[in-house]
Amino acid sequence: MSEFVLQIDGKEVTAREGMTIVEAAKTAGIRIPTLCHHDQLEPYGACRICTVEAEANGRNQLVAACVYPAEKGMVVQTKTEKLAKIRKVLVEQMMAHAPDAPQLLELAEEYGADRDRFDKDPSFCILCGLCVRYCNEVKKKNAIGYIDRGPRREISFIPDVAGKECWDCKECFPLCPTSALQAAYVLTEALATPPEEAAQEAGCAGSCSCSGSCG
Repeated sequence: MSEFVLQIDGKEVTAREGMTIVEAAKTAGIRIPTLCHHDQLEPYGACRICTVEAEANGRNQLVAACVYPAEKGMVVQTKTEKLAKIRKVLVEQMMAHAPDAPQLLELAEEYGADRDRFDKDPSFCILCGLCVRYCNEVKKKNAIGYIDRGPRREISFIPDVAGKECWDCKECFPLCPTSALQAAYVLTEALATPPEEAAQEAGCAGSCSCSGSCG
């Protein structure tokens, strides 16, 4: 596989064909913040925290470093005022969903983000897709997936599959950048609570014809 040289933050970096900017930077000890990236998974580009400025062939553009390929002669900047502002807003948006997530708190301190800038929508999920992708790509179990679209999109365990596979696995939990405990709690509650008990907890006495969906 052929090698080439690019410049990252003023440093000459030798990369191999097929490498992304994040991968090339990592070989040179240059940190680019990421939340949805994992070495075992295909590049995804969901969180955009890894956005960098890349100049190639006379064009300067903002790109997601975890999915954008490194190129010969490319000049990359990972730490500029523009990038700091972009990352600050991205962190603030994600903190509306997971305000106490340790990784987000670290990034908030780094970029001066205001955790209260946006109205709270505590879903505890920033849709990084790590759990879904790990389960599908590495474990090949497909026990987690996306439901709905747009602003209503969220992840969900697939009950029939999760009930058989997840108790003996749980490898996705520590991957979650917001709250592994939240993921564990949701799964545990879903799998451990029989439908009859769930209906009673929801306020349904089980005497109607709602099959536990009322309350």
